[in-house]
Amino acid sequence: QLQLVESGGGLVQPGGSLRLSCAASGFTLDYYAIGWFRQAPGKEREGVACFSSSVGSTYYADSVKGRFTISRDNAKNTVYLQMNSLKPEDTAVYYCAADPRQYYSGSYYCHRFTDFASWGQGTQVTVSS
Repeated sequence: QLQLVESGGGLVQPGGSLRLSCAASGFTLDYYAIGWFRQAPGKEREGVACFSSSVGSTYYADSVKGRFTISRDNAKNTVYLQMNSLKPEDTAVYYCAADPRQYYSGSYYCHRFTDFASWGQGTQVTVSS
């Protein structure tokens, strides 16, 4: 059974940092395209950062570029989203997703790909003073 579990969310002050983790079980993340998405109340889901290692493509939304970094630890079968210089508008539930079809660019996975094989349950990030 493919499973993703996010962790690392919480309450942080503006300008602070958090690192989200997405741990996989039942499959090896190294062979999957990965996406981090977020959804704030009343807003549509937004692709934040997506990458496909086989294509060699990493995409960041303009709203997070330069502040967020996606990375992977193959030994731990875990993907991370390092979030720095957090802003109140970053407040949302953050989800990771994975799919074995590594055919597309990171931008495609964040903006157009909707059929991810596995989604995590989400972790709340709240940026507030």
